[in-house]
Amino acid sequence: MTAPSGGGPVSVALAGSTGSIGTQTLDVVAAEPDRYRVVALGAGGGQPDLLVEQARRTGARVVAVADEAAAPAVAAALPGVDVRAGTAGLASIGSEADVCVNGVVGFAGLEVTLETLAAGRRLALANKESLIAGAPAVRRVRDTPGAEIVPVDSEHCAVHMCLRSLGEAPADRLARIVLTASGGPFRGRTRDELVDVTVEDALAHPTWKMGPKITVDSSTLMNKGLEVIEAHELFDVDYDRIDVVVHPQSIVHSMVEFVDGATIAQVSMPDMRLPIGYALAFPDRLGVPFGRMDWTTPG
Repeated sequence: MTAPSGGGPVSVALAGSTGSIGTQTLDVVAAEPDRYRVVALGAGGGQPDLLVEQARRTGARVVAVADEAAAPAVAAALPGVDVRAGTAGLASIGSEADVCVNGVVGFAGLEVTLETLAAGRRLALANKESLIAGAPAVRRVRDTPGAEIVPVDSEHCAVHMCLRSLGEAPADRLARIVLTASGGPFRGRTRDELVDVTVEDALAHPTWKMGPKITVDSSTLMNKGLEVIEAHELFDVDYDRIDVVVHPQSIVHSMVEFVDGATIAQVSMPDMRLPIGYALAFPDRLGVPFGRMDWTTPG
């Protein structure tokens, strides 16, 4: 999908709107209001007041609440809005727009992924569990005419950008993918020093602003293991050609090495709004910079 289906602004559905990816997606949309229009919002229901505020602010015509018990209060606060309840209601917003951003946390995001791809829409995918736990189901629908996946995870978005340099060269010209890892707040600690770490310690990530679950998973490096699986599924690259290196600054987000010895890297400051904007605009670029580097400042 390279343009909105009916002309005018690109319509956006946002699943997981009250989470970290969701709120940052709304920042991106607000930065280019003539280019994007939010038509559908969906969330678990744990923050109903925020969901209502987002719906009023964006003018979304569809709002989904996975928690059926929370839906009546949301519906009462949004007269005239199509409020849908339950996991099926949340998944249904995937077919309501030109592009659906899936920022749902965990396996609950799989249904959103499947609905979006089956409807032939672009999926801006931040929900890696869709590919890790549901890969066979995703493969069955990702080739639906019009469907495409553009990754939002910073590492995989970086790989997506780097792979564009292949141009018309055969896919076997790719030698390996290198994912970067900051090492998190526990980098450099000994085994004994890790015995008494707390959840609060794990949530104090040194470079990224993320939701609590992915922050803890990143601090323990569990998330990096999941990202290796995600890269395998997204780019159809064997595991023995996917490497991970520790890069504490989180400025190089991933690299792609080619068989001729060249390596292409994607470099920017750590700001999730950049990969979100890339997934919305691809193959174009946003007109508003996020994560821009200051190359004139030493260090």
